[in-house]
Amino acid sequence: MKPANEDRARRWARLSETRDWDLVVVGGGATGLGVALDAAARGFSVALVESHDFAQGTSSRATKLVHGGVRYLAQGNVNLVREALHERAAMLSNAPHVAQPLPFVMPGYHWWERGFYGTGLKLYDALAGARGLGATEWLGSGQVRTLLPGVQPRGLWGGVKYWDGQFDDARYAVLLARTAAARGAVVLNHCAAVALQRRDGRVHGVVVRDAETGAEATLSARCVVNAAGVWVDTLRELDREAGAAPRKPLVAPSQGVHLVVDRRFLPGTHALLVPKTADGRVLFAVPWLGKLILGTTDTPREDLAREPQPFPAEVDFILRESARYLQQAPRREDVRSVWVGLRPLVRHEGEAGDTKALSREHTVLVSPSGLVTVTGGKWTTYRAMAEDVLDRCMAQGLLPRRPAGATARLQLVGAAPGRSLTAPPGEHLYGSEAAALRGLPGAEHWLWRDGDGGLSEAMVRFAARHEAARTVEDVLARRSRLLFLDAAEAGRLAGVVATILGDELERELDPAPFEALAARYTRLP
Repeated sequence: MKPANEDRARRWARLSETRDWDLVVVGGGATGLGVALDAAARGFSVALVESHDFAQGTSSRATKLVHGGVRYLAQGNVNLVREALHERAAMLSNAPHVAQPLPFVMPGYHWWERGFYGTGLKLYDALAGARGLGATEWLGSGQVRTLLPGVQPRGLWGGVKYWDGQFDDARYAVLLARTAAARGAVVLNHCAAVALQRRDGRVHGVVVRDAETGAEATLSARCVVNAAGVWVDTLRELDREAGAAPRKPLVAPSQGVHLVVDRRFLPGTHALLVPKTADGRVLFAVPWLGKLILGTTDTPREDLAREPQPFPAEVDFILRESARYLQQAPRREDVRSVWVGLRPLVRHEGEAGDTKALSREHTVLVSPSGLVTVTGGKWTTYRAMAEDVLDRCMAQGLLPRRPAGATARLQLVGAAPGRSLTAPPGEHLYGSEAAALRGLPGAEHWLWRDGDGGLSEAMVRFAARHEAARTVEDVLARRSRLLFLDAAEAGRLAGVVATILGDELERELDPAPFEALAARYTRLP
């Protein structure tokens, strides 16, 4: 049996054979993985199951920013900003190869913007304190043009430079899963929770089904955490007593759209932020892995599609506003990839419609049966959310008391200083594991090249053997980020990746489903 299959078989055996777990987590996004890692680091026995792939939903579709939330500061939510700035420092310190500081520039096209936003960002610095990444600077128009080559110079009064962070969200999630496993947790992707186990009216475990084999197992647990993101209401419905009225949805999904174009539209290593566009929304232009991300939108929607599609008005907004701030306006035919994520905004009584009015903070609920549900929040605060979840579990008597702080300075697998995340992807994203990557077959066989980086055969094999990749999409969307960088190129590589991955998994893989998915990422409405 090949290493990838042997590892998965071992994990399934531990899942199905362990009599009682302290904690079972349902959901392998940022929040669920954070809970699993924190609990394992405190010495609890932990199992986590994810119905699809780690971070396949919202957690791989962020704007790639590790930030305190400048716009939340403008809304007066100082506590959320202070917490996020604290957690920003932890994220960057614990995985510096995939999370790093990033300088931003706010260009000002009205006389008052430079002073107004600069003053607010000085407060941002003050809230960060010793965890700050760099001091805010007021800039003249010439300095703005130097730091943002390609910015629209007409009407430019100057600007403000400040610091936040960026990261590779999907790779960060995989590192959380691997680090949790190294601490004793069993984490399994492509394994769904299909039912809740009850005992005397209390949730006492879950029934899980392996998507690859169809095998089922019952996992008994002292505590079950529902961390399924925008899909938490599905598991909450399974928790409903027979004959009881349906529960009101906890999540109001909001859609964020991102367009990816070549760096020629904004060369350099600084991101551009427009805090208030013509209609009051925020616009980012972020250099990331050799490309430029333009976004994002904030649009309510009612369905919970696994692959949501952008609305025409969202694409029009991003292109229209980008044209206002970039000297060379990106056109529809310039878009290399378009991707959409659903944010799990928390719905409170009486709130509807405008997602900007819904809560950006997370919520932890414990049902009468003892099911613990967590949703909301954002990537930057995943670690603090995990601590809140475990604190609630312990307060309810579901877990014994153990002190917090186990993950505050816990280095993730491979942690090492890394090359800038504005550069094309390559071996540097593997941190201290780069040498192990180069030792695999195909290290010099490049399937796709971008500068001195790209995707090699060895990276596909590494994804299978060490990163739990089980499908072509797992590799090209989340272990490599090629689907998000250049969807047409990702589709072109589907066949060769299927062959290499199939060799590692000892089964034939059909590239057609991923080719169809990649085609969707190339199409604009």
